[in-house]
Amino acid sequence: MLTLYSYWRSSAAYRVRIALNLKGLTYQQEPVHLVRDGGQQHSAEYRALNPQELVPLLVDEGNAGVRIAQSIAILEYLEESFPVPALLPADPAQRAQVRALALHIACDLHPLNNLRVLQYLSAELGVSDAAKDAWYRHWLHAGLAAVEQGLEVFAGRLSLGDRPGYLEACLIPQLYNARRFNCDLAGYPRILAMAARCEPLEAFRQAVPEVQPDAA
Repeated sequence: MLTLYSYWRSSAAYRVRIALNLKGLTYQQEPVHLVRDGGQQHSAEYRALNPQELVPLLVDEGNAGVRIAQSIAILEYLEESFPVPALLPADPAQRAQVRALALHIACDLHPLNNLRVLQYLSAELGVSDAAKDAWYRHWLHAGLAAVEQGLEVFAGRLSLGDRPGYLEACLIPQLYNARRFNCDLAGYPRILAMAARCEPLEAFRQAVPEVQPDAA
């Protein structure tokens, strides 16, 4: 039994949902609302499960109830524990290229745009909504420009040739957020082409925030 502690709009949880779906794994979700009640991730009950007070958190009851925090660590755990179908290329160089782009999205781009950073800009620093949006767009475009260039190595293919995997699980949630903030994506044709091939697939459709059980 796999349990994913998740929030419907969390990009990090979104990427884990995609990975679980791509691997065909059955899992249940436990919602953790990041805004309600001051942020349920800060509750004593959840902090006992995950001292980082973040989502996602994966609990694998089939492996002595092991708890894995951080979305990239979860993706690695899923890849090693449930290796078929693989989400990473077999070739070491290609595998490293996929990881490099995925980590750029998850570690360099996403953290500058996530909820707690935007909340801090508004609540603690008194940044206006217009300035906050400018911050968001600046870092988004800086990050996506690097991803767009990095996708050149795939020559128009998906990261696993004819199917998506680890990289796409990280990229699609970031595009969802960009669209939510009305960012102009016309300058990223490789990214948009990859998204157009992924988003109609069932694994991605079932991971979309609006269809999650806690969506509101």
